[in-house]
Amino acid sequence: MACGGFVCSKTSLCILNLIYVMVSLLMIGVAAWGKWFGLVSSFRVMAAVIAVGLFLFVVAIMGLYGAVKHHQVLLFFYMLILFVVFIVQFSVSCACLAINKEQQNLLLEIGWNKSESMQEDLERSLDCCDFLEVNYNESCVANCFKDQTCRPCSVIIQAYADDALQFVGGVSLFFSFTEILGVWLAHRYRNQKDHRQNPGAFI
Repeated sequence: MACGGFVCSKTSLCILNLIYVMVSLLMIGVAAWGKWFGLVSSFRVMAAVIAVGLFLFVVAIMGLYGAVKHHQVLLFFYMLILFVVFIVQFSVSCACLAINKEQQNLLLEIGWNKSESMQEDLERSLDCCDFLEVNYNESCVANCFKDQTCRPCSVIIQAYADDALQFVGGVSLFFSFTEILGVWLAHRYRNQKDHRQNPGAFI
């Protein structure tokens, strides 16, 4: 049978959703592992990653079940959700790839001021204090604070921000195209007949 046939479309859609299931479980596992070993103390960061992982898991299970059962309603909502996710993810990836230095600095400072636990994580892991200017009259968890040799965290973060945004934007752009592939496969699969069933029936 040609690859455009019913079985090939079903198999391709199942494989794509199995990949999404593995990615979602990996996201949840990495977030839980980071929290368990104290690498990330911010509950908001961990909860956000786990929430995205759970959302992807639910969508993947919906697509997988719809593909196995050739369920028209589930496949329709799967296509709809995946298309909305594609639009959001494609927009975010383009923004990450197009952002300039001034916008990076503004976003980094906003993110820095939102969570004290995240500040402590960064100060401890990057061995720096404060964001723009080190204030030795306040406390800091970094090891360099005892010797008063700390650099502002913005200097270190900005050195990696551009590469990180390029990486995140590239990976996000790649996965956004897999999502539009999933929409196309689901749409094609919904309109195909199972040759093993009654040729006059449309399931």
